[in-house]
Amino acid sequence: MIALLRIIFLVPIIILACLLGIVICIIRPFHRNNTYTVAHILAALAPLFGIKLLVRVPQDITATPKVIVANHQNTFDVVTISGGVREGVVSIGKKSLKWVPFFGQLYWLSGNILIDRKNSNKAAGTINSTADKMREKNLSVWMFPEGTRSNGRGLLPFKMGAFHTAIQAKVPLIPIVMSTTTAFSINRWSNGYAIVENLPAIDMSEAKKSDVRDLAKLVHSQMEQKIAELDEEVLALNANK
Repeated sequence: MIALLRIIFLVPIIILACLLGIVICIIRPFHRNNTYTVAHILAALAPLFGIKLLVRVPQDITATPKVIVANHQNTFDVVTISGGVREGVVSIGKKSLKWVPFFGQLYWLSGNILIDRKNSNKAAGTINSTADKMREKNLSVWMFPEGTRSNGRGLLPFKMGAFHTAIQAKVPLIPIVMSTTTAFSINRWSNGYAIVENLPAIDMSEAKKSDVRDLAKLVHSQMEQKIAELDEEVLALNANK
């Protein structure tokens, strides 16, 4: 019953939020801060899903170009980890997103980069062009190295694209993680806390292509450990609410 009421109430609000974002993006198409603006419009909807969102990501984290890697859990990410997006950030997503009604057009007009994951040659070219755009336009790139939503399977193995991009662009890499939201449900009035937090930046200026897999393992381990720490904190916060 809660899920039905929430769907009836929230679907029009989400559509309006997406339309507002599209209007903003039409006024200033592909602006470097469109993704930031849209992400925060969506994150503002978190309380409507019964989520208390705590974001611990400095506003100036993307003052200079960086590659950001984040864990990707489920559809709640749209209103949770999006709160960690900062100015000058665009993301890389699969080309098929462009055709998702409302959200896909919003994602494209926000200036995010769409790639064809089925075409490895094009994907490799995208890494090179992305690195060039980061340097030329002072952009940071947000990527989900798992490549898909984990849906309760824990932090999945990483693909190498984000690490190749950081090496190619010679910019720092910053992991941003969110506590586990596997138990969240639209059929529950209160889903409790979700915490988004960044880890220290990793210098990639001296990294080489041969270092990619070792770097991916290191970052995966760091993110996995931080997620576990945040989960413990969430348990305590939910117990005391």
